[in-house]
Amino acid sequence: MSKLVRVTMSLEESLMKRLEKLVESSRYTNRSEFIRDMIRERLVQQAWDGNEDAVGTVTLVYNHHKRKLTQKLTELQHHHHTKVLAVTHVHLDEHLCAETILMRGRAREIRQLADLLRQQKGVLHASLSTSSTGQDLD
Repeated sequence: MSKLVRVTMSLEESLMKRLEKLVESSRYTNRSEFIRDMIRERLVQQAWDGNEDAVGTVTLVYNHHKRKLTQKLTELQHHHHTKVLAVTHVHLDEHLCAETILMRGRAREIRQLADLLRQQKGVLHASLSTSSTGQDLD
């Protein structure tokens, strides 16, 4: 575990009250862990803004009956096989499927692949969840 350092800071009373509400509503047991997670979130955002090595998960919901859609999605993943780490596919009903695609690579490349997947006819919804490799978060 990293060495802990005690930090003192000054906040306006109204901002401090809002912080306390955020900590409470997020169900953190203490303010320190909440602030650590806010800092980590900002570090991940900077990694994505700086096009650093990153991890992202794309979630797709699509109609598998759409002509050649499944084939196009698979071809895109194979074409970018160095970025795709894992895929989970589930059947939501007789027509709809959901897929999560875990990727690692440069942030811009992950975003571009997510956009390509999203743009396929028959994809009803796509979202990109951004994260970090974790190497610079402690």
